[in-house]
Amino acid sequence: MSQYKIYHNPRCSKSRQTLEILNEKGVDVEIIEYLKTPPTAQELNKVISALGAEPQEVMRKKEAEYKEAGLDNASLSRAQQIDLMVANPKVIERPIVVKDDKAVVGRPPENVFDLIK
Repeated sequence: MSQYKIYHNPRCSKSRQTLEILNEKGVDVEIIEYLKTPPTAQELNKVISALGAEPQEVMRKKEAEYKEAGLDNASLSRAQQIDLMVANPKVIERPIVVKDDKAVVGRPPENVFDLIK
């Protein structure tokens, strides 16, 4: 049986609400506090692909680190964007829940129901 993973920030209300939904549904979930343990570039690339998104679509553009890291530079390659996201995990949208090759952003938290079948 495959496991769910949540890229979680316990200080974020949406992240806590999403985790609460998973717990209420009795889902076995691995909690990854991505600010303490950022994903590798390879892991983040897989997560972004599972979301069916591009790196810019899962960045928190209002975070100071977004501009400070140069992530607003349109000429960055996908790999460069992902490397900068790993180096500056605060810019990664949260929470992200992954199961197998599918993922959702828990904004709103109810999006997680798309993964729980």
